[in-house]
Amino acid sequence: MAEPRCPPRAPWEGIPTVADAPAGGRAAGGRSGPSHAPLSSRPRLPRGCPSAAEPGSRLGCVTAPGRSRLRQAGPRTGAVSSLSPPLSRPGLHVFAIAFTLEVSVGKTNTVMALNNSNVLLPCTFTTCIGFQDLVFTWYFNSTEMIYHGKIKSKASEPFLVGRNPRVEFVGSTTGKDNNISIVLKNVEFSDAGKYTCHVKNPKEKYAQHNATIFLTVVQKMVETDNTVTLIIVGVVGGLIGLLILFMLIKRVVLFIIKKTQDGKKECLVSSSGNDNTENGLAGSKAEQKAPPKA
Repeated sequence: MAEPRCPPRAPWEGIPTVADAPAGGRAAGGRSGPSHAPLSSRPRLPRGCPSAAEPGSRLGCVTAPGRSRLRQAGPRTGAVSSLSPPLSRPGLHVFAIAFTLEVSVGKTNTVMALNNSNVLLPCTFTTCIGFQDLVFTWYFNSTEMIYHGKIKSKASEPFLVGRNPRVEFVGSTTGKDNNISIVLKNVEFSDAGKYTCHVKNPKEKYAQHNATIFLTVVQKMVETDNTVTLIIVGVVGGLIGLLILFMLIKRVVLFIIKKTQDGKKECLVSSSGNDNTENGLAGSKAEQKAPPKA
């Protein structure tokens, strides 16, 4: 006689669950034994959940919410529950490592070169934990490899794996800067485009990064006409100079006027005192003399 399995309890109240089939005998419809769902859709009986045949058990068997019961059942079957946290997060781990490697082509990512000349394509990289067996590659327009090199360690210089005949390595990684720049010789108009410096460091779980330079090839360098700029700068500078000169002249004139007015006031006071003395008016020195004693 097959033992009926315990279906999971409904997550809402008031909705009946599957009715208990009688142990043994025939079910409704004349079929013997309890009705079973397909294997893929039947819930696994959690550990510790009493079966319906046990005395005092309920059909809607309650399991512990969350992860505790599923974790108990996991080791028995060798499966990991989808509700349990993953054992590792490789995606986050890779992104965290990737940010420790940085590649740079300088302050500007545009370079202009004269036709039939040599042009420098700069590239440097930095890493927080050092490097070992580092691989760097230069690509033209993201598809054509023009230089491929490897660096054993910080103490060794890069060695060539493959390159275009017109490309020369001019960098060095034993100094302070990890310089992996190249020079493109005898530049042609067809060389104009996008150049990508790609670096991969196996020591950092194969962290990789790249930087891009855009090369423009011209027949001759065009001189920039700065006439308008010079005129504007000259006019603005002249106006500022005139304003400063006007302020200085104004201060000098005001100072002279003030001195002149102060001098006139002193002259008026002095002449008024002399007139009073000569005419014997009140307040003169003659009246201020004391009378003789009897």
